[in-house]
Amino acid sequence: MNIRLSDGLAARIRAHAERSYPHEACGLLSGFHDKDGTVTVTGVHESANVTTRDPAKGFEVDPKLRFDLMRALEAQNDGTGIIGHYHSHPDHPAEPSATDLSMIYEVDFIWLICGVTKDGATDLNAFKPRDDRSGFVPLVAT
Repeated sequence: MNIRLSDGLAARIRAHAERSYPHEACGLLSGFHDKDGTVTVTGVHESANVTTRDPAKGFEVDPKLRFDLMRALEAQNDGTGIIGHYHSHPDHPAEPSATDLSMIYEVDFIWLICGVTKDGATDLNAFKPRDDRSGFVPLVAT
């Protein structure tokens, strides 16, 4: 599976990760799935990290943002929807963690993960959960 993410949207995710450091940044992704299976990200929607756990080691997207965004995208009626979310990994690689694995709920959601250190954002990688929730499959940027 492939993913399309513009340089501008990637830069917004990296900037959010840097501003949030040493806590995890998070947000939603809007876009669509092409007939060939490619996922195209058309919007990045920053969220407050509302986790009740340690925000340096976990994230939770604000449910109000999700509901508001769902309503706004449905009103557009152009096929755009919420296709996934992003979060950062402070001082850890941009790869799914055991915590991420335990948080898989929607297997059709794309996971973008941005590594970040005190020196700035590092890698930005995309993944899709396996249908059986046993792990993640890396996506290829196009």
